[in-house]
Amino acid sequence: MKETEWAKYVASRLEIRLKKHDKKLCARPGERLIYANEIKEHSPEGPTYNEMAFQTDILVYEELNNELHKPRVVIETKVEKVGTHTAITYSQKAAAHKSVYPYLRYGILLGKRGNDPLPGRLFRHGAHFNFMLSWRDYKPRRNERDMLTD
Repeated sequence: MKETEWAKYVASRLEIRLKKHDKKLCARPGERLIYANEIKEHSPEGPTYNEMAFQTDILVYEELNNELHKPRVVIETKVEKVGTHTAITYSQKAAAHKSVYPYLRYGILLGKRGNDPLPGRLFRHGAHFNFMLSWRDYKPRRNERDMLTD
């Protein structure tokens, strides 16, 4: 299974569980989230901005009304293996997003890992993660699913 397909699967299952706790919570795969507002120029009316955004694997957000929502949690996903480059890249994405949304929680979910423990490189290079989870397969066991939802 490709990572994008797996992220869609996880998001759909996660949203079902989140809605049981709070109807306002949604989980969507592939959402873009602003990480910087570059000021291009100033005028008497104020600055002109250039918004920059990264695509997230899964964004959990709270619906405030029909037009507004508040990002709450980002989950980056990887299947089978995670390298040092990935750990550094995702951790830097987390730092960039948190600079715009200081209340945002950011984590990584590894799938299809078998009995392998979380790789040490995640702990060394994942300084900006709030959580790290690993599932043995693509579909979670009950305790794995509950840990993600909690």
